[in-house]
Amino acid sequence: MGETIWVIVAFVLYMLLMIGIGAVYSKKNVNSEDYFLGGRKLGGFVAALSAQASDMSGWLLMGLPGAIFLTGISGDGWIALGLLIGTIVNWLVVASPLRKYTEKAGNSVTIPMFFENRYDDKKKILMTISSVIIAFFFIVYTASAFASGGKLFSSVFDLDYTAALTIGAIVILAYTFLGGFLAVCTTDFIQGTLMIIGLLAVPIVALAIMGKDGLTVTAGLIANGIPEGETGDFINLFAGKKATDIISGLAWGLGYFGMPHILVRFMAVKDEKEMSKSKVVAISWVTLSLVFACVIGVIGRAFMNYDEIMAAGEERVFIEMIKRVFISDIHVPIIAGIFLCGILAAIMSTADSQLLVSASAIAEDIYKGVIKKDADDKNVLRLSRIAIIVIAVVAYVIALDPNSSVMGLVSDAWAGLGAAFGPLVLMSLFWKRTNLSGAIAGLVSGAVTVILWDYIPFVSGVTLGKATGLYSLAIGFPVSLIFIVVVSLLTKEPSKEVVKLFEEVKGK
Repeated sequence: MGETIWVIVAFVLYMLLMIGIGAVYSKKNVNSEDYFLGGRKLGGFVAALSAQASDMSGWLLMGLPGAIFLTGISGDGWIALGLLIGTIVNWLVVASPLRKYTEKAGNSVTIPMFFENRYDDKKKILMTISSVIIAFFFIVYTASAFASGGKLFSSVFDLDYTAALTIGAIVILAYTFLGGFLAVCTTDFIQGTLMIIGLLAVPIVALAIMGKDGLTVTAGLIANGIPEGETGDFINLFAGKKATDIISGLAWGLGYFGMPHILVRFMAVKDEKEMSKSKVVAISWVTLSLVFACVIGVIGRAFMNYDEIMAAGEERVFIEMIKRVFISDIHVPIIAGIFLCGILAAIMSTADSQLLVSASAIAEDIYKGVIKKDADDKNVLRLSRIAIIVIAVVAYVIALDPNSSVMGLVSDAWAGLGAAFGPLVLMSLFWKRTNLSGAIAGLVSGAVTVILWDYIPFVSGVTLGKATGLYSLAIGFPVSLIFIVVVSLLTKEPSKEVVKLFEEVKGK
């Protein structure tokens, strides 16, 4: 009981710190640009860790290690590789042009606003469609973060899942509601730091304990259900993989080009000098974090008791490793509490960003952009906070099922956002001939393809995704890209004003 108290102390202090940061930054939000984009004054290190922490979520510390624990590196290893490639390309290719273009295009503070200004969409069609897509898929995405939080609190404190889910949702809601973008980015910086320390430290200490006990990783894998002749396959990226599995895994990387909560970090960086710092830090962080998340799954299978982990749920393997290493084996529960806060950090850093982007889509884009164009900043801020509460409540209801899969919820939202926005972001930045009709066609076709692929049982009562084994993003992304190109070429060229702005941004 005494050890649990130390863990509780760490959690309480951590959550008070996050809420305190939200309260401090609530006084710095003078207008909607401050609340949604932090006045474009993010430093390089904060932008980098904020982007990556808001990206990876509980999937990095729960979903990915759990999949590796269950089936080996080939389980979700290809997804990790796809995400690594996607992150690197996103920072090197998209970040700087998007930062520059969004400022030139009417000082756009959201992705829907950028689309409107980029294509001179006076009828607000792009803004309306993209805002609806964001609200729909981010509710599912936020639900995945809430579900992760519920599983964390229920595992650590032996709480009822619903009570645990409620605690986590309230904390996330509180500091997002108060502080806006700067609060979210500052807390994300802290959370990203905690996450990487935990990812590096826990498997290293677990290996040291195994070595002290004279146990090798191979022996541990055999003891936990991997046949002696198959231990090599457990760490083989290609073991049992079909072409569709590899394509589906790598396709996850395409999602980065269409993630509003990541793209908005690029838009908020102070200047190109800070952007250069961000690129180095972000790429280093994501490389280490993805590699060590996979290592945790392998070490966890060798170090932990397989039956006990499966009884709790494989997505909780990292949680149980922390508890065993720092509470049972070396008896420093306060360290366990800090590293468990790292998992909470991963969950919170994504949920807060999703709530904020969803609120901006409703308040800034739909309300001020379409419904009431003369709305003042005070009303926009008020509505955004109401939107945050409503979205959180809906996501909470979705996450109430204790058997909901973190990986499944993330997968659906990632595909929808990536297919709808990714191709259009790339074409908006790099193809002058893209026009309004092509942009609309790309948004709609990408989102609809994912919905049809993942949710409609076309083949003998199952979806096309289940029937083919192909991830919907691998289909939706090229479909959207084709629609953008074909419809743009078949319809009227963009106006001279649109072309002129494009050429100014490109420096022509």
